[in-house]
Amino acid sequence: MMLKYAYIHTIGCQMNVYDSEQIANGLKTLGYQLTSSLETSDLIIVNTCSIREKAEQKVFSFLGRLDRLKGLKPELIIGVGGCVAQQEGAKLLERVPNVDLVFGTKAIGRLPGLVEKIAVKRCRIVDVKMPEKIEELNILSDAVDEKKVTRFVTIMQGCDNYCSYCVVPYVRGKEISRDPNRILDEIRNLVAAGVKEVTLLGQNVNSYGRKEGLSTFPRLLTQINDIEGLLRIRFTTSHPKDLSDDLMSAFRHLDKLCHHIHLPVQSGSNKILQRMNRKYSREIYLEKVDKLRNICPDIAITSDIIVGFPGETAHDFKSSLNLIRRVEFDGLYAFKYSDRPNAAATRFSQKIGEKEKKERLQQVLDLQDHYTTKKNKALEGSLQLILVEGLSKKQRKAGFQGKARDIQWTGRTSTNKAVNFFQNEDVASFTNITQGQEVHIRVIKAFSHSLWGEPVSVETIPIGLRGEESYVA
Repeated sequence: MMLKYAYIHTIGCQMNVYDSEQIANGLKTLGYQLTSSLETSDLIIVNTCSIREKAEQKVFSFLGRLDRLKGLKPELIIGVGGCVAQQEGAKLLERVPNVDLVFGTKAIGRLPGLVEKIAVKRCRIVDVKMPEKIEELNILSDAVDEKKVTRFVTIMQGCDNYCSYCVVPYVRGKEISRDPNRILDEIRNLVAAGVKEVTLLGQNVNSYGRKEGLSTFPRLLTQINDIEGLLRIRFTTSHPKDLSDDLMSAFRHLDKLCHHIHLPVQSGSNKILQRMNRKYSREIYLEKVDKLRNICPDIAITSDIIVGFPGETAHDFKSSLNLIRRVEFDGLYAFKYSDRPNAAATRFSQKIGEKEKKERLQQVLDLQDHYTTKKNKALEGSLQLILVEGLSKKQRKAGFQGKARDIQWTGRTSTNKAVNFFQNEDVASFTNITQGQEVHIRVIKAFSHSLWGEPVSVETIPIGLRGEESYVA
């Protein structure tokens, strides 16, 4: 089979990252090898996101930059997949003449055949069919990038919640859960390839298996927890209305489940939550936060906030700020509301002006920065057990020349805090730190979005506390 080169450009969420890995696995069967060079590519795939207007704009900006390359290499195949492809369908071919293939969110399993057909017939294809079952590639995920020790694993697709601001149900379809045995096999395969941590993905993982009568999500977590060689489990995203007592209890009972939950609230106003069709109240959300913290006192809670939703008054916005103060989130993703195709809120009146949305967003970001810094500062002096993910971003950019003790590594705590540190040659057990290793780090300095520390030999830690996620030295 003749070797060909494929370039995959991913825009969007963790699920798109996972989908791109599946795309890469499928293209391998056609003899494609991944490349980081656009110029040497025989195939370019753009995996897209339409959750917000800005992400959609990035797609068309990138495609426009390919015009010159397509002119130089007419045989180059350009494909657009993901949410924008599903949303726009054949209109993409009209808007962007250099595109050969448009494939939707449910077409990844069919992608190798589509690419092969275009290569032979030099035709243009649109495939945005949305069958009511998951059509998977008949291959298990492997370590596409063998240097990674953390990987995403999608456990379900689609969404049935129809939040009034969200395009996801229209571009990802109805909620469908994957077979638990398929998920377990995939994770075992990843662990055999060196993966130490998996993050389970779904639009609402809390409702996994419910429609199909499959294993519940807490049960699935228990089965994954039993996989030998796996060190850590994370998951996202959790819808507050489906956060069960059993799932909350898992943070106490499952030793591999990281002490972090992303629990999007979107607004602190009951009126706005109702208009968003979120199906819970401010009071219910706060009650679940309190339960989580009683079950797992050190749990880190992050969330999402949308500012400037249609009809959001100054009083409604103040309610969101007050909720942030009440919860003191570890981190927050805040966004300005924007109309999305098909979403109900696009038709709502009382739209908020761009200037007001921008000001409200900045207030949220400033307030959350205070609490993120406060949470991180509280960790100074503590010992944290981290999973070494690799060289720090700064180290990767700079390259390395010098002594081993000058290597800067990075990892994360169970509570999802990024920790950077230098290798410590003075401690015998840290003369050869490797990816995938768990290391105790004493936090020396806290910053807004990361921690700085130094490795600590396990021999210096009291026996009863070895292996604990954190304790104050």
